[in-house]
Amino acid sequence: MMQSLGVVPRLFPEIVNGEKQSTIRWREEPIEPGYMLYVCDGAPERTALVWVIAVTTMPLRDAAAYLGRERDWPDGVMLDGMREHYPAITLDDAVEIVEHLTPDETRLRGDFPAVQGAPAEGRP
Repeated sequence: MMQSLGVVPRLFPEIVNGEKQSTIRWREEPIEPGYMLYVCDGAPERTALVWVIAVTTMPLRDAAAYLGRERDWPDGVMLDGMREHYPAITLDDAVEIVEHLTPDETRLRGDFPAVQGAPAEGRP
């Protein structure tokens, strides 16, 4: 079975168009390098297949710098954004940063799988 992650609808277009190439998770099922299917929360027919290249664990306070987004996500902004999804998270909590190729880059892989289900964004 292919690993998958739900994603809020407002972020899904950024995954499909390649602007979003990482996600930060806290206390969720582990993700491993390889294929992963993003599923849009509330609209499971909307999916995007990506290739996970790395999963790195670190304190939330270090995540913005690791992703080169410290100007966009100072501590307060990062914490507020993460608390939308994880109300009890703190800057000291360990999070997983899942980094991946864009759906278009993923499609270029020679072992690109056929995914069952309805046609989806980010798929040929």
